[in-house]
Amino acid sequence: MTNLNTGRILVTGGAGFIGSAIVWALNRRGNSNILISDYLGRDEKWKNLVPLRFADYLEADDLLKRLDSLGDFHAIFHLGACSSTTETDAAYLIRNNFEYTKALAEFALARGIRFVYASSAATYGEAAAEIPESVDLATLRPLNMYGYSKHLFDCYAERAGFLNRLTGIKYFNVFGPNENHKGDMRSVVHKAFGQIAATGSARLFKSYRPEYADGEQCRDFLYVKDAVEATLFLAENVDGGGLFNLGSGEPNTWNRLVDSIFRALHRPARIEYVEMPETLRPKYQYFTRANVAKLRAAGFERPFTSLPDAVADYVQNYLVPGRYLGDEANLETARRA
Repeated sequence: MTNLNTGRILVTGGAGFIGSAIVWALNRRGNSNILISDYLGRDEKWKNLVPLRFADYLEADDLLKRLDSLGDFHAIFHLGACSSTTETDAAYLIRNNFEYTKALAEFALARGIRFVYASSAATYGEAAAEIPESVDLATLRPLNMYGYSKHLFDCYAERAGFLNRLTGIKYFNVFGPNENHKGDMRSVVHKAFGQIAATGSARLFKSYRPEYADGEQCRDFLYVKDAVEATLFLAENVDGGGLFNLGSGEPNTWNRLVDSIFRALHRPARIEYVEMPETLRPKYQYFTRANVAKLRAAGFERPFTSLPDAVADYVQNYLVPGRYLGDEANLETARRA
């Protein structure tokens, strides 16, 4: 068992969406002995770091060069990656998502450091419904280069014989605070909130399959606070374990998701259905649901937040007031002062 309440921890992608949420959750446990590595670039994900507590920061370009001189780590959470499902620079994705993960994993394995990394449900391709982690990886067909770059490492680790010494998390559709910087990769909750504020209505893609009405396409939506709790549970309580699906296990429609936003804002629902770009249509998933039997068998019994409750928390406590994860602690301190 790995105790994450103490000990030095490396979080790559620690200024990003799920990475900064991992740091937030560790802070809530009292651990700030954290080295964060990321590419800050020109966007505003640096704002995710402002409320968080950590020991040091290092740009990702410098991390691999300096690994041997950084000292020991209790655990490594490797969340750093290009997560754009529309990225077409395959060479960039191979370097950033595949080669980088290989180097960090081999570093951790050589030193007996607990290593948890982000795989993705995108590795499943169109068949991302109820697929167990035990599926033959060679049979999977990712629909985009991002998914394939993640799939490559899963396959490499399996062939090399060390996949079960690591923990790879296949995140499904995660949404929540600290995703502001993600551009087109932001969740529909974030995008629709902005659309509603600007126009009073939200836009969803039309369906191009007769068995699905407009807006009735289904996704397995997972609140980021639930995602990090499950991730930390696996890091602490499972000795490697290989791949784990991480979703709510419950499919919800886009219509229900957007209706939850309107309810959180106490406004009547107004939804417009728009044409999907033709380039996306062959790659579009109409139904996803995580098979979370392995996660539950590992002992994670906590129920996931219902979609309406998760959306309400996100909208009312973060999007409306413009807060980030970690601002809650600062507000509570200010109240007591």
